[in-house]
Amino acid sequence: MPTLTDLSTIRNLCARYDFALSKGFGQNFIINPGICPRIAEEAGIGPGWGALEVGPGIGVLTEQLCKRADKVVSIEVDKRLPPLLEETMADYDNFKLVLNDVLKVDLKALLADEFGGKPVAVCANLPYYITSPILMRLLEEKLPIENITVMVQKEAAQRLCAAPGTRDAGAISYAVAYYAEPKLLFTVQPGSFYPAPKVTSAVIQLNVRKTPAVEVPNGDEKAFFALIRAAFSQRRKTAANAISNGLQLPKAAVLSALEAAHLDPRSRPEQLTLQDYCALLAVLAPIDNSDPLML
Repeated sequence: MPTLTDLSTIRNLCARYDFALSKGFGQNFIINPGICPRIAEEAGIGPGWGALEVGPGIGVLTEQLCKRADKVVSIEVDKRLPPLLEETMADYDNFKLVLNDVLKVDLKALLADEFGGKPVAVCANLPYYITSPILMRLLEEKLPIENITVMVQKEAAQRLCAAPGTRDAGAISYAVAYYAEPKLLFTVQPGSFYPAPKVTSAVIQLNVRKTPAVEVPNGDEKAFFALIRAAFSQRRKTAANAISNGLQLPKAAVLSALEAAHLDPRSRPEQLTLQDYCALLAVLAPIDNSDPLML
């Protein structure tokens, strides 16, 4: 099989299968030959490992995963791609394609059925428009995975990897830090893709924690993240004002809770740590909110 990062190979494949890249699916194929081997290496995949891929495209990253892992399962939502992948992955008997939406498939059952007790790494070149929902699904379900190594928009990467309590942190940063230890691995320039996007990308890795970073009061993660989401809903305001507005609580009650938790009532949302939000939740009234965390 010719090199899948070669532009003429990509164009020839697309022409033969009458395949046009879809903006709706956020498709940008990697043409820099050094990117995918590095992603696979950073994920630590080797003999005895399984790899779960989200969005294989024409198989550029898939091929590198197949060279290293015992088994690779790729989830693809684009119904036009199976015939093309059947050709590009023909040399690998450890590859399986699952035609489904990663946000709808039963991931726990899939991992159990396909990998058994093998250590599993997740790898992907994620479409920018759906980065947060995919990552939060992978983390919130507490799946038996070791790490998640993905390429995302650089701005999103910085927010995802920002440490709670720092200026760049947002609600999503706190969720990621709760479930995993994130790090930004390297950046990828627009020219590494076909077609070239208008933004720089970055590869990040989330090393999934065996237990969450903090112990949430009463184990109520839903209320914990509702509190954080409310705090960041108006990040130019103080945490007290934002939480009061976001959760429709009297400001006096929120200020009293901050003082009871030994927190500065003038604090901005990003100045509070995961531990601070736990302390605040412990003295606040019950919270019920299930809106999704976003970038």
